[in-house]
Amino acid sequence: MKQTKWKLLPLKYKLAAYFLVIVCVMLVLLWIFQIVFLEGFYKSIKSTRVEQSAKQISVSIKNNNLEDIVDNISRKNGLSVYVYDTSSPIFLKKYSCEYNNPIGGGDFQEHQAYKYYREALNHGGTFLGTTTTTAEIKNTKDFQEIIGKQSTEDSKGSSKEVILPKEASMNYRYDNMVYAEIIPLDNNSEYLLLINSMITPVSSVVDTLRIQLIIVSVILFLFAIILSLYAAMRISRPLSDMTKSAKELAKQNYHVEFNGSGYLEVKELNDTLNYARTELSKVEDLRQELIANISHDLRTPLTMITGYAEVMRDLPGENTPENVQIIIDEASRLSSLVTDLLDLSKLQAGTIKLEQTVFSLTDSINDIFRRYAKLKEQDGYNITFESDENVYVYGDELKLSQVIYNLTNNAINYAGDDKTVIVCQTVKDGAVRIEVIDHGDGIPQDKLEYIWDRYYKVDKEHKRAVIGTGLGLSIVKKILELHHAQYGVTSVEGQGSTFWFELPCTDPKSKPQNNRQSKSKN
Repeated sequence: MKQTKWKLLPLKYKLAAYFLVIVCVMLVLLWIFQIVFLEGFYKSIKSTRVEQSAKQISVSIKNNNLEDIVDNISRKNGLSVYVYDTSSPIFLKKYSCEYNNPIGGGDFQEHQAYKYYREALNHGGTFLGTTTTTAEIKNTKDFQEIIGKQSTEDSKGSSKEVILPKEASMNYRYDNMVYAEIIPLDNNSEYLLLINSMITPVSSVVDTLRIQLIIVSVILFLFAIILSLYAAMRISRPLSDMTKSAKELAKQNYHVEFNGSGYLEVKELNDTLNYARTELSKVEDLRQELIANISHDLRTPLTMITGYAEVMRDLPGENTPENVQIIIDEASRLSSLVTDLLDLSKLQAGTIKLEQTVFSLTDSINDIFRRYAKLKEQDGYNITFESDENVYVYGDELKLSQVIYNLTNNAINYAGDDKTVIVCQTVKDGAVRIEVIDHGDGIPQDKLEYIWDRYYKVDKEHKRAVIGTGLGLSIVKKILELHHAQYGVTSVEGQGSTFWFELPCTDPKSKPQNNRQSKSKN
């Protein structure tokens, strides 16, 4: 249930929540590393610096300028360095340099040198550890510089400053990090290297950091809230505006504009929605045009059927074969229109399966052209088929015949004054190309991509087709796409149009041939 509520939250609140979570995680990590692990990090860095310094000194132990090297390393890293010669029972101090002792005069005592020597022996030649040193401060100058003014807490927990006497002494406790290393020499002797580094108490630093982090955390959290709300609003606002426009588009308001900007993804979405709006507007126009054209094509034959039937009923002598034939022709036109609509619907739904065989495309076209004999005789159309050879293809003969028939009907409907339609068959590179040519008005170049749409008219004036139903090119497109055929149209305004398609040629012996004679016998 909680997850569902989270999914339903607006984008701006989600973005603000994500931003705040990131800030909170950063603050938690800052607190952990600055408060909890501060002392551990400090000691780790300190021990690494001490070990690196010891390595530099041990490498240079035989150098004649050892004292200068030790002094430079000690001063650079704030260390106290001691080098003892252990060849005699009493360790002899060879070099010493103190840049770390806060009270001065606090070098290692002889028993301490022996102690760390034994520790180094027990640990394979090196030892790193910590120790607590207590020293009495008697020097007034050192005392004032190191101790100065101290704060103590009274019984009520409130702090107050205590001014220490000018002439005073006190015991000063501090922690040291001690490194001991036994360095063997060539003459069977050895040196003991001792490095002492004071560990500064971090409790006071932690207290200071804690106060600072509290202030910084509050400021950052408030700033994060303001910034996250502002950023979320900037990101979500164009999406909200586009959502409102999309709702208007759903109400078929195709004049709405999508104006989202500011981010690449938002701009791409904005351009996509504007493109969808344009395409939906075209689809709506085509839908209205389709309804108007189908209504016209249905109304015209129905009107003629009704009119002639009434005349034959009411007027004696009008029951002639010519009037009966007109009624039959108009009824056939209605039947053809309904059939084409059903075929187009099935093709678009993908429910029609091809029954493919190897057949002669040339013979199929010749059979189709025999149907135009009456049209050629009565209306004077010149319909010719030009071919050089008999070509076989693999496909659905009935559907491809429908393609030829529809393309020819389209050419007849838009033929020029010469009423000429030419169908050419050519073979090239193993493919047959069928071209249907008319000498009509042609099609503007910017309209060519739309002519395959249902009932699309270049001049937008619906006229009754000489033959066919006006859905032919849409059916042609779907059938050719099912056959994976190449197709297209070229046109020059005032000179006519050429519709074409290509199919691969097939050897008639590759598959059983769909024999026309056997079909006619059956």
